[in-house]
Amino acid sequence: MKRVSGRIVSDPGILCGKPVVKGTRMSVEFILELLSSGLTVKDLVKEYPQLKAEDVYAAIGYAARSLKHEDIIFPSSSS
Repeated sequence: MKRVSGRIVSDPGILCGKPVVKGTRMSVEFILELLSSGLTVKDLVKEYPQLKAEDVYAAIGYAARSLKHEDIIFPSSSS
């Protein structure tokens, strides 16, 4: 198991190595999907008692740091 960021870990034996909240099978991707669908941090913690608010914020922070160094490639316009 590799700790990739505070409460976020990656283990090839859990969800094929996707980043998850430590001690759960809750992936960063899944948490972000739930937030983007309109759930609040409070909703997530209530719906998934294995999560703490700090875990949700850690997932958001991990995603932000992951995207920080991504290259943005704009499609070329064909004229």
